[in-house]
Amino acid sequence: MKKFIITGGAGFIGSHVVRRFVKNYPDYQIINLDKLTYAGNLANLKDIENAPNYKFIKGDIVDAVFIDELFATEQPDAVIHLAAESHVDRSIVSPLDFVMTNIVGTVNLLNAARYHWKGEYDSHRFYHVSTDEVYGTLGEHGMFTEETAYDPHSPYSASKAGSDHFVRAYQDTYGMNTVISNCSNNYGSYHFPEKLIPLAIHNITQNKPVPVYGKGENVRDWLWVEDHARAIDVIFHSAAPGTTYNIGGHNEWKNIDLINLLCSILDKKLGRAEGESAKLITYVTDRAGHDLRYAIDAARLKNELGWTPSITFEEGLEKTVDWYLANEEWLNDVTSGHYQQYYEDQYSNR
Repeated sequence: MKKFIITGGAGFIGSHVVRRFVKNYPDYQIINLDKLTYAGNLANLKDIENAPNYKFIKGDIVDAVFIDELFATEQPDAVIHLAAESHVDRSIVSPLDFVMTNIVGTVNLLNAARYHWKGEYDSHRFYHVSTDEVYGTLGEHGMFTEETAYDPHSPYSASKAGSDHFVRAYQDTYGMNTVISNCSNNYGSYHFPEKLIPLAIHNITQNKPVPVYGKGENVRDWLWVEDHARAIDVIFHSAAPGTTYNIGGHNEWKNIDLINLLCSILDKKLGRAEGESAKLITYVTDRAGHDLRYAIDAARLKNELGWTPSITFEEGLEKTVDWYLANEEWLNDVTSGHYQQYYEDQYSNR
């Protein structure tokens, strides 16, 4: 039985990846390694927590001694590395947290893999999951390709760029079998409501102001999280060592247009008059260093490995709204305590 460590497996994207691998590959032993910070929630995986090929271990990738002991004990055949601090606003407030988790944590995993795999890289793989934000920003035209030069503009994207560089360095220097993917903005179920879509859904249902940075003109390419998990599956099993793939949803939306669409969907779902929810939109001071536009060219992934998005953004967004409306208890649980204090600190003075 092959044994995989999936880091950050209790988080938003990670939980979808863990679930997919546990359900689709019963001959794989899946170890979910997560620190369980504010965004890590084992309730995301209740449906598979008792699966015979699933195991959860709580731990911090910044702790090098712990990581070394974990590799010695579990002897994993592969790592799918998703654990990261990922919210730009938090990185502006506490950049060192992002350096430690995203760079130091990644290097700790690489060091442990290098030591314990002892150069047997044909049978071991290190898959690093990254972001399109490492590429910086685009104007009105063009798309990010795998050859786009890195140009990070926030502490978050700089830390992810640094981790990408270390993964490639271990591939080139030590011959480690690594692959990297850079994805666009994800959306879907189990998304912690500090990010735009779940935050807006939660606030609209609660009749609270929906904060929109600047004029809402920033453009993002939105990727349904289950399509992302499927892409990770395909890349992990089929990519050549040392390759990089961009994963995008082919769904560019201005933030304000996205919020208006959400308002319209929720007006219908909640039995409100058309336009009622849109009255909650509140423009707030723009984020420092806010990139204008991201757009992913995922042609390489399509042409070489056959992956394309499975649903349209409108379909995915309606599925997402339905999930949050049906899982109000989950949403209430994660929006209590520390999250509420963060929310007040982030938006009360804007």
